[in-house]
Amino acid sequence: MSPIKYLFACLAFTLVAGASFAPTALAQGTTVVVIDEGLLLRDSKAGKDMQVKLQSIETQIKNELEPTRSALEAEGKGLQTRAQGKTQQAIAADTALVAELQAYQTKANGFAQRRQALSQELALTERTALVAFNKALEPVLMELVREKNAGLVLSRGQVVYASDATDVTRALITKLDVTVPTVAVVRQRAPAQPTQ
Repeated sequence: MSPIKYLFACLAFTLVAGASFAPTALAQGTTVVVIDEGLLLRDSKAGKDMQVKLQSIETQIKNELEPTRSALEAEGKGLQTRAQGKTQQAIAADTALVAELQAYQTKANGFAQRRQALSQELALTERTALVAFNKALEPVLMELVREKNAGLVLSRGQVVYASDATDVTRALITKLDVTVPTVAVVRQRAPAQPTQ
């Protein structure tokens, strides 16, 4: 190999080796902390408060649906009893029964749409509550990051292994409980669906 080619090969090797070891060297000087979001939501006062409020809204939605659900169930059983033992032709010949079955189907479809809209409202309420929780968490987390002089915060769920010394979840819960014991949770309303 000529001396110039050898020089270029050494230079290339030096650049590649330096580039591959640079992130490791950088990471060695960086303090890394890990937080467990599930534990944070489950054990913090704000997380517990949010869950209680969301559960209350879910119960409220179920209570709104219950009268219609039970009325449809009773009506469906009554129609099933009236149609029991009849052939398709006999049912088709009974115009009153056919009209009642069609009206029942219309009510059942309306109920399904209402249930779907309320389910979307609950999901929207949950997402909005999580945004409020994270917004309240951010300054507390940043304070802890400054205290620990951390350059990197990782989620426990995204880490294969982290020592207990890097997990700051309990310290974060303690700070959060003092500064933000509750989170505002307001039931969100889904946008009105166009009628078809």
